[in-house]
Amino acid sequence: MKKNIWQFFCLILVICFSVIACSQTSNDSKQNSISEANTEQATVTKAERVVALTSLTADITYQLDSTKLVGIAGSRLLKQDKRFTNLPTVSEGRTQANLEKIVALKPDLVIGAKGFSDRVLTKVEELGIKTITTSLNSWEDLEQVTKTVADAIAANPQPLLASYQSYIPDNFKSDASTLVLVSRQPILAPNKKSWAGDLLAKFQAKNLAADLQGSSPFGGYVTLSAEKVLQANPEIILLVDPGQQGIEEQLKVESFWKELQATQSNRVYVFDYYGLVNPGSLAKIKEACQKLEQIFSS
Repeated sequence: MKKNIWQFFCLILVICFSVIACSQTSNDSKQNSISEANTEQATVTKAERVVALTSLTADITYQLDSTKLVGIAGSRLLKQDKRFTNLPTVSEGRTQANLEKIVALKPDLVIGAKGFSDRVLTKVEELGIKTITTSLNSWEDLEQVTKTVADAIAANPQPLLASYQSYIPDNFKSDASTLVLVSRQPILAPNKKSWAGDLLAKFQAKNLAADLQGSSPFGGYVTLSAEKVLQANPEIILLVDPGQQGIEEQLKVESFWKELQATQSNRVYVFDYYGLVNPGSLAKIKEACQKLEQIFSS
């Protein structure tokens, strides 16, 4: 059973980490990514019919100008949102988008994610349809993508960018040492080159894995041993539940678990995958930020 759960979680990690893209390995590579976005942005102007292949870019496009969005990915988050009920979907679940469905919507712009949407976007470009490839590993990336999409559809990004600022309290700083764990076997934690790590940095939280490097196959994440976790001994632990058997229940069987400060003081908190690990949507990002503020304020 545990093996099946781990396999399930690995599958979600591989796909969703692709959606939010591999973290850049240096500041230079991050700047290159932004430069690429700006280059594409310059060639895509005044789009009137947009197909968004991720839940987050669909949300951003809708909030910038709902009249421009004509097709979306068939994600769980969008299916649960009444704003998108009448919009046609071009994919189902975690499957690749259907090229024929995209073309049938007659878009003049298709927005996808680096790593996950590459093949579809290449085919779309071959048909003469403009594309934007997004990569989100930081708050700066979120703002950049918003500006790029806004320019592409001739919308004003400032109201949306201003709303992002309200998600993070001013001059907020947490003194408590914190560790985010997203799986048990192996024990994975986000460093500063991931969306989760950057989000903690926005709260000036002491992320114990921020500067760690490792051999994890997932960009922006490091593999920790039980000994490393015990040695770090965080005051706060944030757990990311993959959606089936709770990760907290899995970790409770580990011998080190009861020896940690966080477990002894009952400062272990469970987060939704969307918002903290995968941005997912603006509502999920805001929800994660509000929960972080409550935790770090207590």
